Amino acid sequence: MTETTFTPGPDSARAFRDALGCYGTGVTVITAQSARGPAGITANSFASVSLEPALVLWSLANTSARFETFANTRHYAIHVMAEGQHALAQRFALDGLDFSGIDWAPGLNGVPTLAGALARFDCEIQARHPAGDHLILVGEVLRATHRPGKGLMFKRGQYGGFTDLL
Repeated sequence: MTETTFTPGPDSARAFRDALGCYGTGVTVITAQSARGPAGITANSFASVSLEPALVLWSLANTSARFETFANTRHYAIHVMAEGQHALAQRFALDGLDFSGIDWAPGLNGVPTLAGALARFDCEIQARHPAGDHLILVGEVLRATHRPGKGLMFKRGQYGGFTDLL
């Protein structure tokens, strides 16, 4: 087995991304209402923060074409993608303003909500923390919804599903 050891820095950015990619994550699509209409973005940086109060976070790249929309919104929804929603996740990874042909409806505070998600967290922004080349957004969960099913996973640059061990 070959192991790679390095010190993270500008010359080892690819190696650092490869190391981070070893950690499989769930896939989310975050939606908000923008001045141009509904907006969405795919993120795998979602995490729970607190149960009381109910807080969650996600990270937004400073270089994102949708940075201004999501960095400045007050309300947003985090959708945990179901195993069969990889095409939707890929679509919002590339273009977050085209909602044509997507099953969605206005939700709490007018935020676009996507049909079929495994879970959804309707949030109000509580804190914004600059962190390197990202902005960490902490939201208070105003309402949560979930259903049975398997989630969409992302690892080493690929989408996949979850296999039960038992």
